[in-house]
Amino acid sequence: MTRVKRGTIAHKKREKILRYTKGFKWGRKSKERLAKEALLHAWSHAFSGRKIKKRDFRRLWQTKIKAAVEFFGLKYNQFIFALRQKQINLNRKILAELAEEQSEIFKDIVEEIKK
Repeated sequence: MTRVKRGTIAHKKREKILRYTKGFKWGRKSKERLAKEALLHAWSHAFSGRKIKKRDFRRLWQTKIKAAVEFFGLKYNQFIFALRQKQINLNRKILAELAEEQSEIFKDIVEEIKK
């Protein structure tokens, strides 16, 4: 068999890894072995971080709704239960936004529930 030299392909592969680690500290940006390991950790944290972000935002929305609803003398769980009973299909993101920015509309929703 003839000899196959892979120098250019191997070099491109290394350069690609080092491009991903641009901005990392110390040898993790310039040394191939350290860069590979840094990327493994970075990408695994990025994956889990996307899931944690969703949890954090839902928590934030719940807190905003709770604060707004307490002003009208309701509890958060009573409010959510009443929304379902009245078949008002608004998600927590929209409710939190309404409570924070458009309090008149949120007030109308709460009054509708109290009927």
